[in-house]
Amino acid sequence: MTPFDLLLYAGVVFGWSTSWLPLKWQLGVVAPEISLFWRFLMAAPMMFLLAYIAGQPLRFHWRLHWRFAALGLFIFSGNFTLFYHAANGVASGLPAVVFSTASLVNVLMTAVLGRQRPAPLHLLAAIVGISGVALLYWPELQVSDAALPSLILCLIGTLFFCSGNMVSADSQRQAIPVFASAAWGMVYGACYLGLGSLVMGNEFIIEQTPRYVGSLLWLTIISSVLTFSCYLLLIGRIGASRAGYATVIFPVFALLISTVFENYQWGVVGVIGLGLVVSGNLIMIRAR
Repeated sequence: MTPFDLLLYAGVVFGWSTSWLPLKWQLGVVAPEISLFWRFLMAAPMMFLLAYIAGQPLRFHWRLHWRFAALGLFIFSGNFTLFYHAANGVASGLPAVVFSTASLVNVLMTAVLGRQRPAPLHLLAAIVGISGVALLYWPELQVSDAALPSLILCLIGTLFFCSGNMVSADSQRQAIPVFASAAWGMVYGACYLGLGSLVMGNEFIIEQTPRYVGSLLWLTIISSVLTFSCYLLLIGRIGASRAGYATVIFPVFALLISTVFENYQWGVVGVIGLGLVVSGNLIMIRAR
C-alpha cells in the first residue's frame, strides 16, 4: 500500500473506533431518532458536495430512487436507530464489536439469498466470530438486565446494515455513483426518522450542552462523512477484501476507549471473546 492508502486506512480505523462513545453521549435528553434526524439532515448536504466535487451526477431517474430509499431504510435509519438504543446500559465498545461481524453476516446472507451452500471456511469464521460476541457479552449478561436486549438490537441492526450493503453492492454493479447514492440515502433516512418521530411524538430539540452538540458534530462530520468517504476511496484503491481488515482492528480500539472513558472491566472471558471476533473476521477476509 502507498502512504496515502495507509493514511486512508488510519482514517477509517480512527473514525470507526471513535464513533461509539460519542454515540452513547447522544443518549438521554433527546430521543435517538431525533439525534439521528439532525445527524443525517446535516450530513446529506456535505455528501452531496463531495459527490459534486467528484464529478458524480446528482439527479437520477425516479425508478432508481427505490434503491436510495432502501439504503435510507436499512443503513441510514433502521440500522443506526437500533444501535443507538442498544448502546443504552452497556459499554459503548460492545456494540462496536457486534457491528464488526458485519463482514461475516454479509457473506452468509449472500449465500442464503443466492441459495448457495456457504464455504466451510465461511461457516468456521461465522461460528468463531459469533462465539466471540457471546463471550464478550457473557459477563454483562450476568450483571445487567440491559445486556440481552442490547445484544438482540445489535444483531438486528447488523442484519439491517448488511441488507443495505447488498442494495449498495447491486447499485454499484449498475454503475450508480456511491457518493451520490449515499447522499440520497441520507436524505431518505432523515425523512424516515423525521416522520417516525412525528408519529411517536418525539420533540424536535437539541440538547444545549457542549457534550451533546460536540458529539453530534463529530458523528456528522467525522463518522458519517469523512470516514465513509475514506472507506469508499480505500475500496476503490486496494479492493474490498483488503479494506475489510479495518473491521479486525477498530473493535479493539473501541473497547480500549471504553476502558479509559467508561471504566470497562477486562476479564479473561472478554479477552478470549475479542480474540475470537478478530479471528473470525480474519478467517472470513482470507477466505474470500
